[in-house]
Amino acid sequence: MPDRIITHTPQVYPLVTGRFTEVPIYNTWRPYGTRDYLLILTVGGSGRFGHAHGEVTTAPGDLVIIRPGTPHDYATARGAAYWGLLWAHFLPRPFWQEWMSGLPPVAPGITLLSLGEASAERVAVESALDAMDRYATGGLPRRTEFAMNALEAALLHCDDANPLGSARAKFDERVFKVMELLRGERLAEPISLDKLARTVNLSPSRLSHLFKAQTGRTPGQFQEEERFLRARQLLTLTNRSITAIAEEIGFASPFYFTLRFKKLTGQSPREFRQGGG
Repeated sequence: MPDRIITHTPQVYPLVTGRFTEVPIYNTWRPYGTRDYLLILTVGGSGRFGHAHGEVTTAPGDLVIIRPGTPHDYATARGAAYWGLLWAHFLPRPFWQEWMSGLPPVAPGITLLSLGEASAERVAVESALDAMDRYATGGLPRRTEFAMNALEAALLHCDDANPLGSARAKFDERVFKVMELLRGERLAEPISLDKLARTVNLSPSRLSHLFKAQTGRTPGQFQEEERFLRARQLLTLTNRSITAIAEEIGFASPFYFTLRFKKLTGQSPREFRQGGG
């Protein structure tokens, strides 16, 4: 191996970012690591990350995080015409540690999450990191704060896509999709098992069995729990009328809403509100 020049360890800042397109001879070698975290998303071409036990090659959509003090070298992959990368040296907020520590390890101190070249997760992460870099290198008075928020969004998307530890990983992807629908755009819609089943390409009976096996509830029970969670939030935090809250979560009749709410909570909506939740 030819002699290599040790790359300067950067001074520790909350966040330093960049988007580079590097030539085949590009390389960085830090035998003592850095004092901050380093995140690199390959956006084009291919990169190579060396470590104590070998090396790993990255393709577009691969995101690598290197922990402080981890010896490493990285470069344009052998034989690659170029390497496009979005990167950030950063000091994480304390609560980010849980999201980062669960990412798939490839070597001590190094994790790699493969998002795929054209997946929705890849688009979401790259979009957030693009925003991070624009803010960090822009002229806003609070550019670092904006950039840190964008980086946080990217890490949240990574956690959601993590096959090892995200909430998504606990469920069949089709069950998770139905859960998202029932929590969100279809919260106030009448439940239609047939329609939900078509959305995820399952038969109604298969969806019902799979959903209950993984969540302990039927889709209808899950939707009702989510509706009344939203109702409790609105009763506690807003002055909206009980009729308006009932309509928002899908009850045409405030009277029926009150009956169901009392059966589930032991209190009427009015009593719940007066008691402060």
